[in-house]
Formats: sequence, C-alpha cells, structure tokens
Amino acid sequence: MFRFKCASCDEWHEGMPGFGAEAPLYFYSLPDDERAGRCVLDADTCIVDQKYFFVRGSLEIPVHGEDEPFIWGVWVSLSEQRFREFVACLGLAERAHVGPFFGWLSAEIDMYPSTENLKTHLHLRDNGVRPYIELEPTNHPLAVEQREGITVDRVAEIYAHYVHRARG
Repeated sequence: MFRFKCASCDEWHEGMPGFGAEAPLYFYSLPDDERAGRCVLDADTCIVDQKYFFVRGSLEIPVHGEDEPFIWGVWVSLSEQRFREFVACLGLAERAHVGPFFGWLSAEIDMYPSTENLKTHLHLRDNGVRPYIELEPTNHPLAVEQREGITVDRVAEIYAHYVHRARG
C-alpha cells in the first residue's frame, strides 16, 4: 500500500491522495444564485448557458516507484460538436477507440502558474472509467510533472497544501 509522511503534520498517511473540483472553473465564476438557472451539472458533464460545454476527467501524474498515479480531477471545455460526440459514447462499454477530443483545461490548480486554458486531449476509456486528460507537452510545470512524474515527497507536499491549508 502507498504510504507517505505529510509535509505539514509529520504523520504517515496511507493511500494515494487525489484532489479535484466538483465543477469546471467557469461554473464557479457565475453568481451562486444564477447557477441553477444557467447550468446543467452532473458527475461527468456541465453545460453553461447552452453554449459552453465541459467534461470531467482525470489528469494523472505518475509517482516514481509506484503503480498508482496521483490524480487531479479536473474539467476541460469542448466544442459543442465534440461534446455531443462525447455524450453519445457515455453509455458504451467500449469507447476508448473514440477520440481523442481537443479541449481547454477549465481548472486553476493554485500550486502551479496559471493552469486555466492549458491545451488538452481528452481520451475516453472503456468500461465507464473516467476519461484521461493529457496536457499538451509544454514547459508548464504541470505538463512537465505529467510527463516526468513526481516523487513521494511531492505527493506529501501537495497533500499538506490542500488538506492543512483547508483546515487552517
């Protein structure tokens, strides 16, 4: 089992952590009292004003020496046509052959320079597994970490930032 020592509380934790957003960044930019009337949000998709289309996926970061990746649960925006193609595949057990779908990252991960609108490719996976999000191979630190992986110490740093900052 994966274990790491938290960089903040100095305690050992078991299991690979992961962090994510319940909705795309654009959703959160809307006033709270307008969201219900302007958005259709479920676990996998979000439509805003019937003209902005988002899909939830897993941005996976390999962890050196581990089989399981660290996962950022994030959203990407798709064109309406590509979104409709995506939705048409949701009920299929075998769908990994469809796509990939070009999109823009709709997330701001505050441990990095701005991540909003990084170029992505959304890859469908079979058997209902949430899509895999591949960042364009740039020099952005998040893209570098996706390509090169991170250490267990980096996992502990991310965990401390999100868990202890939220409590503090």
